[in-house]
Amino acid sequence: MARIPRLFVISGPSGAGKGTLLSRVRESRPDLGLTVSATTRSPRPGDVDGVTYHFLDDSDFVARVERGEFLEWADVHGHKYGTLRSEVDRRIADGKSVILEIDVQGAFNVRKVYPDAVLIFIEPPSMEVLEARLRGRGTEDEASIELRLANARQEVALAEKYDARVVNDDLSQATDELAALIDSYETTGGNSNHGSY
Repeated sequence: MARIPRLFVISGPSGAGKGTLLSRVRESRPDLGLTVSATTRSPRPGDVDGVTYHFLDDSDFVARVERGEFLEWADVHGHKYGTLRSEVDRRIADGKSVILEIDVQGAFNVRKVYPDAVLIFIEPPSMEVLEARLRGRGTEDEASIELRLANARQEVALAEKYDARVVNDDLSQATDELAALIDSYETTGGNSNHGSY
């Protein structure tokens, strides 16, 4: 069956395992495109313009925002980062689905600009498991963990607004579920069992 290229937006709280799941899905589906983000930060050694990021100065970035060229953007630690709509359009025109891994606010912004985007939420089996994962990393202090948990509660509360949800309890099972969802939306447009799309 022919695949219809789609834009997939993946969100979920820190510690839900989004990056790991996406890496595993892309091992079996290397055709799934990832976009090159734009940023106002300076290139670092080894960075290649158009490959690592599209490096823009602040005025160019702001002008592009005003012209509506971004699907979503945010100010992070004093630098702007965003996803250019042209990056997504180019890959979809080439017949490839695109995956964006962005936060809940960014996902809803994408939906406003790109109504056909498929929003998939990756969630932990419980807040207790999420807390154990965050503490198990051993990379953050107590205040940072508490902040991430508070953010996670807010994000999980918005999960029902997504087209589909995947609970990452068992990594292999969650990988299979995410891959099947992507396949379903590409081949049949998804079905009513996955939410209110």
